[in-house]
Amino acid sequence: MITIPRSEYEDLKNENGKLRAIIQKLKDKIALLKGGRDSRTSSTAPSQDLGRSNQNSLRKPSGKKPGGQPGHTGHCLQMSDTPDEIVDHTPAVCSSCGQNLEEVSVDSFTRRQLVDIPPVRPVYTEHRSNIKTCPSCGTKNRGVFPKRLAAPIQYGPVVEATAVYMSVFQFGTYNRIADFFKNCFTLPLSEGCIDKILDKFSDKVIETYDKIRELIHCAPVVGADETGCKVNGKKHWFHVWQNRWLTFIVAFARRSHEVIETYFPGGFLRSFYVSDCYASQLKTPAKGHQLCIAHLLRELLNFEKHLGSKWSRKMKELLCQALELKKQMTGDDYINPPKQVTDINNRLDELLAEDNTTFNQKERALMNRLIKNREHILTFLYHEIVPPDNNGSESAIRNVKVKTKVSGQFRNDKGKGAGRYAKIRSVIDTYIKNGQDVYSALINLANS
Repeated sequence: MITIPRSEYEDLKNENGKLRAIIQKLKDKIALLKGGRDSRTSSTAPSQDLGRSNQNSLRKPSGKKPGGQPGHTGHCLQMSDTPDEIVDHTPAVCSSCGQNLEEVSVDSFTRRQLVDIPPVRPVYTEHRSNIKTCPSCGTKNRGVFPKRLAAPIQYGPVVEATAVYMSVFQFGTYNRIADFFKNCFTLPLSEGCIDKILDKFSDKVIETYDKIRELIHCAPVVGADETGCKVNGKKHWFHVWQNRWLTFIVAFARRSHEVIETYFPGGFLRSFYVSDCYASQLKTPAKGHQLCIAHLLRELLNFEKHLGSKWSRKMKELLCQALELKKQMTGDDYINPPKQVTDINNRLDELLAEDNTTFNQKERALMNRLIKNREHILTFLYHEIVPPDNNGSESAIRNVKVKTKVSGQFRNDKGKGAGRYAKIRSVIDTYIKNGQDVYSALINLANS
């Protein structure tokens, strides 16, 4: 029997473990290259599927140090010229000889300020309907209460706006909002009451919400995107249509084209429509379509990194070249396109005509998708108002993911909570895009 020293045994054991790890990585890579290992066939996260990973940033190093750059205007807390309260700190005796200074006048002073918030207490305003008896006919006449005072006691517009602000804009849960009101405002506000406030407020924004939809429908450029969510334990979808000034969000039970037909019948015949390659978006009638170049670049970057694909690298470089050209083009260049635009189009046709029989199946699928939608790839080089990516829509829909991560799924009778969130959030985001203060705007709506 051969005896191996314990130290050598441990070394062999460690080496064996390293070899097993290497073998497993090679097996995973082989499966990946064959297209067999993804989120549908393994525990791999969907975001890590070949062609979908967002781990590789498209941003290039700027070479600048982190933080404020030279010449950047700094911002800091400023002193007030009209303080609400002044507290004097006057020396009573001389620190050198002990002389009493109480009767000595002040020569000058230096100052420091403390900024704080006073304790917030609810204000109870009593409304009285006075009764007067007519001396002529004896009729008792009563003063009319304001329209919003429909109950003996209820919360005012600032309370309503604050609850909506905390829930929809700051993504707070009902119990945290109730705790905030109790501890910061000494105001009892139940979770059921918060739900009723949101329900009531969503009715107040309907007119603004419908106006946003009308303006989006005839906007010159519209970006669209969608994301999944849970409503009462079932899969639902949030859809967004947006541009620089407007955001319109819809909660819908399905991802299908039905939602577009429901809210925008006839499509966007006066708009350039920016989206990813989802079929439902691409079949939407529009003045023109633009594929999101950022989506395509992420796929190409992943193919280049994981497959070593030369075709993906060349396609990525061509699209990056088109993006750089977009930054340099002037208004006249869109009327008479420069030679660079023609060269990029010709090079694109050459890349799409290459033989793809040896490509990975997912890379081949991307190439076929680009061939099918060839006319939608470079629209942004012919129209100044068309952006090359759909980042605005992704940003507009991201708040839904944040809301569900912080507050969980939407729970409400017949999924009503998701719909009212979409309405209120659409109005809030539109206010932000137009430079309005969200909180003040919500108070004005609550007063309506």
